[in-house]
Amino acid sequence: MIFLDYLYNLPNATSGLDEILIDTATSVTGLIPLLLLFVFFVVFLGGVGLQTKRLGTADYPLWSVVASISTFLVTLLMSVKEGFINITWLAVVIVITIFSGVWLFLDRKITEV
Repeated sequence: MIFLDYLYNLPNATSGLDEILIDTATSVTGLIPLLLLFVFFVVFLGGVGLQTKRLGTADYPLWSVVASISTFLVTLLMSVKEGFINITWLAVVIVITIFSGVWLFLDRKITEV
């Protein structure tokens, strides 16, 4: 039966959704960084836009910290299961979170912090 070698095998979903997501993340290497970038920019631009609409000005360092912390939490959730996220991306998110926190504290006056 030579024609059976070329049939499409459906993915086995009996082990759970996490295995399907891990297989997808390993097949599409840019999926996880783009997902993290999407989370960051949705929170950052959404917060800046709503604050600008409400007050007329926005606090960019504050929204950078909020966006980086939310991205960090998503990254921590992804790091629970082995193989879902690369340790390099976890380190990049940690560094961005630290730098945005430093930006927030250096932007403020001593009386505002």
